[in-house]
Amino acid sequence: MARVKGAMMTRKRRNKVLGLAKGYWGNKSRHFKMANEQLMKSGRYAYIGRKQKKRDFRQLWITRISAGCKANGMNYSTFMHGLKLAGIDMNRKMLSEMAIHDAAAFTSLCNIAKEQKA
Repeated sequence: MARVKGAMMTRKRRNKVLGLAKGYWGNKSRHFKMANEQLMKSGRYAYIGRKQKKRDFRQLWITRISAGCKANGMNYSTFMHGLKLAGIDMNRKMLSEMAIHDAAAFTSLCNIAKEQKA
């Protein structure tokens, strides 16, 4: 049986890495070793960023809800506690959208939360 050398697959793998590293600064887009190292680092950053995105959005939603609550004379924690006691199960994303786009409905939720608190 004939001997198979790995030149074709090696070239293919290297070209794939260099293609993914296109646009990187300096030799990180031209040299295989540097491109490979940077791709591994970029992958770690991307993984961490996907987790941080969830944190950042939750923080934004809470800030928006808090601002809406302050406009209705209460704070965030009493509002959320009142909703829980009232049995209203809405996620923070929807509550923040209501606080921005539908102030009347958000005010009615605040009133329900106030009644439950009292």
